[in-house]
Order: sequence, then C-alpha cells, then structure tokens
Amino acid sequence: MKIIISAESTIDLSPELLKKYHISTIPFTVNLGERMGKDGEITPEDIFQYVDETGELPKTSAINEFEYSHYFKDLLKQYDAIIHISLSEKISSAILSARKAASKLENVYVIDSRSLSTGIALSAIYASQLVDKGYSPKEIVKKVESRTHKVQASFVVNTLSYLYKGGRCTGLQKFGAMLLRLKPQIVLKHGAMVPGKKYRGKSINCVDEYCRDTLGEFNNPDKSIVFITHTHATEEMVENCREWLKHEGFVNILETIAGATITSHCGPKTIGILYINDGGVKD
Repeated sequence: MKIIISAESTIDLSPELLKKYHISTIPFTVNLGERMGKDGEITPEDIFQYVDETGELPKTSAINEFEYSHYFKDLLKQYDAIIHISLSEKISSAILSARKAASKLENVYVIDSRSLSTGIALSAIYASQLVDKGYSPKEIVKKVESRTHKVQASFVVNTLSYLYKGGRCTGLQKFGAMLLRLKPQIVLKHGAMVPGKKYRGKSINCVDEYCRDTLGEFNNPDKSIVFITHTHATEEMVENCREWLKHEGFVNILETIAGATITSHCGPKTIGILYINDGGVKD
C-alpha cells in the first residue's frame, strides 16, 4: 500500500528535508498589502521588509476546504492513503477544513499535531518512518497520536514588536520588555502558545539560558532527532544551541529556517530547539 505523509507549509522543512522524508505539503497564503502569495513564494525576508516599511504585520490565510479537497484528490491519484498532520487546532482553523475535505474522501486521515513549525515535522518524520516499516494507515495514526503530546516545542523571541502588532501582548508589556531587555519564551502547551520564562540581556546569553532550562525541564528526549529552528538568528545563536544539543548526545541535529507564516507571528532572530520528550520508541 502506497502511503504519503502530508502537512501544511507551517511544517517549516526545506525542500531537501521534505524530499528526504517523503512529505508532501500544501501552503498557507500570505498577504503583504496588495501583494499576495503562497508561503514559500513569500519569504521571511519579504516579511521583515514589509513590516519595516509599513509598520504592519502581513495577514496569513488558512487553507480552505476546497483547496484541501483538490490537494488530497491529486495525491490520491498517486497514493492509496494520505496521513495529513496539521497545524494545531488551537492555533489555526486549517485543520477543521482539512477534516471536512477528508471526510468526503476514502483513506485520508487527519492528525492534530498539537504543535507548529518543526514540532509538526517531528510527528511527520516519525509517521514517514512508520510507513517505511510497513505499518497500515490506522496503525500509523494511532502511533503518531500517542506521541504528539510529548513534542517539546518552544522558542525564545528576540523582539515583542511582532507579538504586539498581532495582539498577543500589550503595549505596556512591550515597553517593559524593551526597557529591561527581556526576551520572552513561547511554549506550546496542550496545542496552544503560552508564555514561558523571560530571559534578560544579550541574545546569546538568553539562548544559553533557554537551552539549559529547556533541556533540564524536558529531560527525557528522543535523541535520534532534534531541530534548531529560527527566523534568521545569528550564527552565534545557532551554534550555541548546537553545542548544547551535541553535549546532550542528540544524534541528528537539523537546522531549519521558519517560513513566512511562522515568521510573521514571531519576528526576526527567534530561535528554538524542538524534540520529542519521550525517550524514543521502538517499533
């Protein structure tokens, strides 16, 4: 049986990694004023330029039922089954449209990743590995869903400007953070973005504290794979994360740059480490 793993563009994987793990994607739409394009066509650099020039955030549009239906039907011409792993239901309405489209088709399964960015990728890669091992679609869905709540996804945000423009923090919070040079942590908890710790000082020092705290709190990782995902953070920030992960014994450390949809919500120089915190599984 030919099974394809699918996700939205918010999975934040490069074309090379999508090909390596045999994952298909469907893009969100990003609106930069009068310019509209697909996530991927619109780049993070486009986002930064637009915000700098206009002082406004771009608008992102979730994929609708018709788009999912067309996308799924095209995949079913090549595959017997689709397992689609979607951006968290508590973050986007996209999954509702995906479920509606899937309900009218045979052998299309939709999973709530309860995550975003490469938190989705961790579940998708695991699903792809299960496909390679010969599991049935229903078995894969069950196994993936049993791990989604163990995905550790968190980031350190370098500036509150984008969160403020998006209505996720108040002007007073923004002013206080700027005054105290605070870098807030955003954590995915039960599928929703919630504030975590607040770090103070230079970005590189904040990243150092963030890695130490995260690896200390979520200390039962599946060390086979981990992501460093960022929105054009400095090489020094990335290497700091990499050294922490090497020290912890992670085998496959992958660096990715977040796409336009994720970037539009968190701004430049945001960085996070993402892994499944369940010690790994044997299948």
